[in-house]
Amino acid sequence: GSTRFPYDLPYSRLDLRTHPTLYRTGIGEQGVLTCQPYKAELSPHWRFRTPSIASQSSQKLLDLFQMYCDENDFVGADLARKFIQMGFTRARRYANHAGGKNKAENQQPTKPRNQRQIPRLSPTQMDTDKVAAAEIFQRVLREHVMPHPTYVRMRDAHKEWCRTVPTPRPDDRDVLSAL
Repeated sequence: GSTRFPYDLPYSRLDLRTHPTLYRTGIGEQGVLTCQPYKAELSPHWRFRTPSIASQSSQKLLDLFQMYCDENDFVGADLARKFIQMGFTRARRYANHAGGKNKAENQQPTKPRNQRQIPRLSPTQMDTDKVAAAEIFQRVLREHVMPHPTYVRMRDAHKEWCRTVPTPRPDDRDVLSAL
């Protein structure tokens, strides 16, 4: 077993609240925009354009995170964590790079899929609203989400459980019966 996120599952047709055993944490923000019904519940509240919007967004996402923890819903709590983390990483990307693009397509015809890193803006060129928005999400993540005792307990139990069962595959009986 593994906590690897199985991208090959038909997430658009799976209800992970009803079938939480099909969820794997993956790394970082993997799966945040695919896992239903949580994507539908969380994504409308994910905003970071200004510090004020980021503050409202991070608070609403934290409230949902707390609700999922209160319900012992690890999948919901972990995906709320991922949206909060993504608030930080995306706001930071927009602060560091004009237009939020940190990679550019390589124009060499021999390597059409290669990308090259775009240099970061200097601190004086950074979008101060995005810097502040990123700090808001980072503070919520660091101070409220990652140390939350219920979340830590559920996350550790989930990781341990994942080691004991196979990673779900699209043709597994559990996946097919969940469709």
